[in-house]
Amino acid sequence: MRIVAARVLPIFAVAATSVTGPIAWTAKAPDASHGYTFNPTYLDLASKGYIEEEFFIEGVANQYNTLPDATGSVKDSGHAYKTRIVVRRPTSAKKFNGTAIIEWTNVTGSRDLEMDWFQSAEHFIRSGYAWIGVSAQRVGVNALKAWSPERYGTLDVTDGGKVANDALSYDILADTALLVRGKGKADVLGGLKVERVIATGHSQSAGRLAGYVNSVHPLNPVFDGVMLHGGGGKLRPDLDVKVFKLLSETDVRGGPAARQPDTDKLRTWEVAGTSHVDAQSALHFTELGKLNAGLPPGAPAAGTCDRPAFSQVPFHYVFNAAFDHMARWIKDGTPPPHAPPIEFSSAGPPPVIAHDEAGNALGGIRLAQHAVAIALNTGQNTGSSFCFLYGTHVDFDPARLASLYPTHKAYVAAVKELTEKNLKAGFIVKPDADATIAAAERSSIGKQ
Repeated sequence: MRIVAARVLPIFAVAATSVTGPIAWTAKAPDASHGYTFNPTYLDLASKGYIEEEFFIEGVANQYNTLPDATGSVKDSGHAYKTRIVVRRPTSAKKFNGTAIIEWTNVTGSRDLEMDWFQSAEHFIRSGYAWIGVSAQRVGVNALKAWSPERYGTLDVTDGGKVANDALSYDILADTALLVRGKGKADVLGGLKVERVIATGHSQSAGRLAGYVNSVHPLNPVFDGVMLHGGGGKLRPDLDVKVFKLLSETDVRGGPAARQPDTDKLRTWEVAGTSHVDAQSALHFTELGKLNAGLPPGAPAAGTCDRPAFSQVPFHYVFNAAFDHMARWIKDGTPPPHAPPIEFSSAGPPPVIAHDEAGNALGGIRLAQHAVAIALNTGQNTGSSFCFLYGTHVDFDPARLASLYPTHKAYVAAVKELTEKNLKAGFIVKPDADATIAAAERSSIGKQ
């Protein structure tokens, strides 16, 4: 199937975006021929009324003169690209909640990593979101071509080598948004009617998205909201789109001086005890290692870090709530609640996060897994590779647990009280609140 959608480029002409797909699987994962979608989800989508499909999109894009905190301009136009998008969506319109989430896949690990899908996939599915992952950068596309020349060999986001950086990525993202919105004849969502489109990205992708929001999006607005996860830097004060910034404890190392106040277009939440890459992401890395034959899972083993890696405070619980808030903010103008920032004992340099006697951070959004602590969970670690992003998890010893929670009933009551407080404040959603309380009830804490 090959269909065409149109996008009006600023200043220059109309570009045609061609869509090919869904691209068939020619082999089952894992298989040496790699005739299947790179990063296929391991979740059982069919049982939840969802489907995964991959499409190739191609068109022409601009290069832009970008500015740090002001609207940029078109540098030149007519640069050809071809890349892929992966769509995970409800198969029934009745299940679809009207919101499409477009993720700029992260390539820090030299391949596409769907970090926001890793975090919130279960919530997207139970809540009826459509998710679309976009391979917008050279590193990710080149990795696809190396992994499966037969499947991905024709992809190119450099206009045949004429563009030596990721300058075409902004229009690739915008083209995807327009396709998802149904602008033109191309249908990549199986007839679902999209009412809201949210861009999201983690870490390096959040930085790219922030640059897009500051300088390029005002030229050709196509998104209703933007989620910046684990980064994003300084944003212009006169935003033309709603922006939600979600930061782990790792991500606030710039200290109070790096913060911007909440506005009618910007909301920032900081989650104490969480890490840039955490246990939730590590789970997906492990599963991808089984599916993407011939490639490592994407993250080193926890043992390569100086302390046990990966915070187990569920950042994704807060992230899930933020997506729902963003959808409501767009739909009816209800703004997300404000949240307290993580506390610092010193503004530095370097800034120093304030901790309790156990070493857990103070302030911020405080989930029960952090505030009713049974372990040390931080956003800091040291060691090889990306260990500084993985945070730390160290269980408390039995003596400390016994002194904190002399009875199981007392522990469960404390978890329940704080969880219900967070639910009422809007920092988590009910299924995650229920899961938190149920986990406490199943635990052996206080039964010594």
